[in-house]
This record gives sequence, C-alpha cells and structure tokens, in this order.
Amino acid sequence: MTSNAALLDKSFHALANATRRALVERLIAGPATVSELAKPFRMALPSLLQHLRVLEESGLVRSFKAGRVRTVHVVPKRLEHVSAWLEKQRVLWNTRLDQFDSYVASMEKEP
Repeated sequence: MTSNAALLDKSFHALANATRRALVERLIAGPATVSELAKPFRMALPSLLQHLRVLEESGLVRSFKAGRVRTVHVVPKRLEHVSAWLEKQRVLWNTRLDQFDSYVASMEKEP
C-alpha cells in the first residue's frame, strides 16, 4: 500500500464517525480548546479525547498544550488531500454516467 493510500485510509477511518466529523466541522471555524469542543457533546471527557486521538493519528487535526489547556486545530492540507481524492472520483463517475447516458440514448434510437 502506498503512503498516499495509507493516509487516505486513516483519514476516511477518522471521518467515518459522526462525532469526529462534527469535531472537524467545528474546528474548520477555528482552533478550540478541548473543553470548548466537549460542550456540545453528551459524553464523558475520556470518550471525547479518544475521538480527538483518532483525528490526530489520522493527521486531520493537531493539538498543542499551553499550561493546562490543550488547543486543537484542523490541518487543512490533509482535508485538501481527502477532497482531491473525492473530486477525482466524482469526475470519474460523472464521465462514466455520461457515457452510459449516451449508450442508452443510442440504444433507444435503434429500430
């Protein structure tokens, strides 16, 4: 497996969970402390930290600690990597569907 494929696998694994997607969406608006991130979720802090750890291991977010406060921010480059892969797939499938439409239209014209 190439390193690009491994990076995508980690990213998609991290984004497969609704809580982690919500955390990424929040962090796109700007960095936040762990306690700020925890407020909207009805879960124990260790559970939230586990989600953040998965996001960090995937490279989608990074965190730093200043004193007792841990701040988390999104890593745009990794999100761009995921977006580029998705766009490539979208273009491929649109092309295939256009070809299929043309084939069906040609079949309808035949006697």
